Amino acid sequence: MNSPLTSPPPKGASGPSFSELPLSPATLENLARLGYDAMTPIQAASLPLALAGHDLIAQARTGSGKTAAFALALLANLNPRRFAVQALVLCPTRELAEQVTQELRRLARAEDHIKVLTLCGGATMRPQLASLEHGAHIVVGTPGRLLDHLERGSLKLDALNTLVLDEADRMLDMGFHDDIAAVARQCPAQRQTLLFSATYPEGIAKLSAAFLRQPKEVKLAERPAATQIRQRFYEVREDERLHAVGLLLAHYRPVSTLAFCNTKQQCRDLVAVLRAQGFAAEELHGDLDQRERDQVLVRFANRSVSVLVASDIAARGLDIAQLEAVVNVDISPDPATHTHRIGRTGRMGEGGSADGWAFSLASLDEMGRVGAIEQALAFASEWQPLASLVPAAGGPLLPPMQTVQIVGGRKEKIRPGDVLGALTKDMGFAGAQIGKINVNEFSTYVAVAREIAPAVLKKLASGKVKGKTVKARLL
Repeated sequence: MNSPLTSPPPKGASGPSFSELPLSPATLENLARLGYDAMTPIQAASLPLALAGHDLIAQARTGSGKTAAFALALLANLNPRRFAVQALVLCPTRELAEQVTQELRRLARAEDHIKVLTLCGGATMRPQLASLEHGAHIVVGTPGRLLDHLERGSLKLDALNTLVLDEADRMLDMGFHDDIAAVARQCPAQRQTLLFSATYPEGIAKLSAAFLRQPKEVKLAERPAATQIRQRFYEVREDERLHAVGLLLAHYRPVSTLAFCNTKQQCRDLVAVLRAQGFAAEELHGDLDQRERDQVLVRFANRSVSVLVASDIAARGLDIAQLEAVVNVDISPDPATHTHRIGRTGRMGEGGSADGWAFSLASLDEMGRVGAIEQALAFASEWQPLASLVPAAGGPLLPPMQTVQIVGGRKEKIRPGDVLGALTKDMGFAGAQIGKINVNEFSTYVAVAREIAPAVLKKLASGKVKGKTVKARLL
């Protein structure tokens, strides 16, 4: 079962077949089993170059299939019998690193015993040091924490043959340039470097000039197809802006909505307003500790929270599948930020051909920003009056799932299949009633259909998972 933060492979794609690539029969068989029917444009453009050994600069937006593009290349370079770090992937955030790790593990199933290790800040050092002592083939992590391990001598890169910089533009935005440079300098000179970025700011050119050797460039349009995202703008007065978000949700009833605010305080205010109106809303901001942040993201990704309210910085590195709507509570002063926000819905291949909605609330003072966005994206905005928003039938908008937290995770060697088996075979729940299962180091989060949540808790209290009694609670 997929991790909640891992997008499923694109369905129904019409690109070239993976069989056209110089991949092993076992890898091709694994790809077919995972549902990778055909290559996405970024995979088709970058994989032949990467598999031929070239350094690469690839420009593609999040959700385009880029993780598999670099994962298949670094796995092809791997010698499973050599138990040393042969590939290093740098990511801007812990969430993205976990996501990349999950995808690498799935794609590495063609080979036996490929060990992938995640090293990120926000987690204690001791378990990471212990894991490194046991060795790994691939390390995925954030620049600061990787540098910490390199300086301690706990991470050794003598055997490295592939360095990947994932979402390099975001890493630069977050101030990681010096850490990336310090990590790259400790990698062997004879290596392949693959750089993936949604945008191509000046810093990317400097980074590639310093650390890539005669790279090939692949650039795909960052903007999603117009047919995948339906944008609507609503003019609001400042005093009705937050209330208007509730009107949008009650009218359109999206299952999962990501709402962007320009300030942390506005995030807090909007969550308070939405909860008062009966919506299941959570906020994502820098004041949350890592455990709280993880729980909020898991609950939103597994559809037990309807609305996630975030600032642009707090939402960096998120790639949530099946997002029906994005709400711009304010208009961003930067058209590129607007593009990045709305690009999170209407994702290629997710859930068939369903469009995503992007709603923007604009006051008279923000019309200049709307004009800049229209000019940058070459489109004419569609405006609707707030009065057109009337609550749809069906009662309060409740998330379809609830999240059960089980105490125990990877440390107890719990796997998603163990939990699914316990709930379906042992406790009699239908597989269709169980959603995403996310196993962290010390906890396991299970999405269950809202109507069976109390029964699941009751049966877990008297039942067992992997032969052991467990403690569980509803988040």
